[in-house]
Amino acid sequence: MFGIYLKRELGRRKKAALVIALGLALGIALVITVNSVSAGMTQAQDKVLKSLYGLGTDMTVTKARSAPTSGSSGRPNFQFDAGSNDSDATQSSDRVMTQGGQALAAGVVTKVAAQKGVSSAVGALTLNVTKVDGSFTQGKAQSQSGGSSSQGQGGPGGQSGGSTAAPQVQGGGADFDVNSYSVAGVDVTDQTLGPLAGSKITTGKTFTATQTDAKVAVVSKAYAKENSLKVGKTLKISGTKYTIIGIATPDSSESTTDVYLPLKQAQTLADAKNQVTTIYVKATDSQQIDSVKTAIQKNIAGTTVTTSADLAETVSGSLSTASDLATSVGKWLSVAVLVAAFLVAALLTSSAVSRRVREFGTLKALGWPSRRVTRQVVGESIVNGLLGGALGIGLGLAAAYTVTAISPKLTAQLGSTGGGGMGGGPGGGGPGQQSAQNTMEIALSAPVSMTTIALAVGLAVTGGLIAGAMGGWRASRMRPADALRSVS
Repeated sequence: MFGIYLKRELGRRKKAALVIALGLALGIALVITVNSVSAGMTQAQDKVLKSLYGLGTDMTVTKARSAPTSGSSGRPNFQFDAGSNDSDATQSSDRVMTQGGQALAAGVVTKVAAQKGVSSAVGALTLNVTKVDGSFTQGKAQSQSGGSSSQGQGGPGGQSGGSTAAPQVQGGGADFDVNSYSVAGVDVTDQTLGPLAGSKITTGKTFTATQTDAKVAVVSKAYAKENSLKVGKTLKISGTKYTIIGIATPDSSESTTDVYLPLKQAQTLADAKNQVTTIYVKATDSQQIDSVKTAIQKNIAGTTVTTSADLAETVSGSLSTASDLATSVGKWLSVAVLVAAFLVAALLTSSAVSRRVREFGTLKALGWPSRRVTRQVVGESIVNGLLGGALGIGLGLAAAYTVTAISPKLTAQLGSTGGGGMGGGPGGGGPGQQSAQNTMEIALSAPVSMTTIALAVGLAVTGGLIAGAMGGWRASRMRPADALRSVS
């Protein structure tokens, strides 16, 4: 009887049912859209942090920033000689520097690994290489280049690319280019953490555990394309030739390191024997990251520990702005629309019940108890709610698919952490001199999880129950006499 009556009544009141369902559908669709976009924002931020940190890294340890010594400009000098008869002679010079000029003793890696709560720790050395190629006509030419601040630094989110600096020439003319790129020294015995952990080898192969001091290199896909490098070719850095064995493609959309070398080779290039710039740390339990950070800072002096939470606070740009909007304005807007949809559904249901005075009054006169009338109204409202939920899920999925198909580009800029150390990552790890110059571009997607679908169904049922409760309460107060008065 309940089902038959329910079907008949919904069929008679299609327009009213559709209006209620559409109101709920719009609210539910907005909730799905906001939740899916927020999930996409979270994924985008995770990609940024993963590219900075590397896969599996919970925190990094760097040397605490110290004040620069007096008289040090931090700018590399290049010396060239061109004899009077050396017209148009081409010369080349590389300047290799550890990022930020500050490094930790390699023994600190062992100390960090021994701290309570640390699962593993791996050291890496990040270098900035400034390469000058030029022709000099007469006399001696001397150049100064701000290699440590050139475009293409290996800081988090840094991008490879040449930069030019104005030459300072004495007694002759000069025409030369200055290009800089980043190099990361990798502990080849454990590549589950560190610079290469955030990339996949798409061509060739990665380092083997026996290549601790081999003259081999892995280059990023972007750097290889820019410089026409392939597996098997050689790359010359500061007079040393390295055979390229692999091309690495980062999991994120941007490459933050140009060249990867075995750690010992990087240390030799920079004259930084037994030194590292960054220690990548994995905790035994993700819930103990803060306590591990505290233990390292307490037990190992002169270090700065940076967690993913610290890095997340330094991310700015359109990604951060959009994420804040989705978290605050978007969610509050969803709540407001849902409340309005529930209220409208309740009012329309109550209004519809008021127009059925004769019907419900007659049913009560025929012996229907109030609870049965209430159950009938609630049943109709839940069906309307489920219909609205189905429409809302369809609209929400369509909106999420549209966002994913368009894939709007968002930028993420990384500033320095308050502790003076940058969290590090492929090409990162130096003290916090890196600034908003480090920019990454991330494509936004809007994934819809089963949890979001379940939330939508729950909201649909809730909306139906609220409307049914209002309508049921109104119907339960009707008496058979009301039906007789409506007839007259």
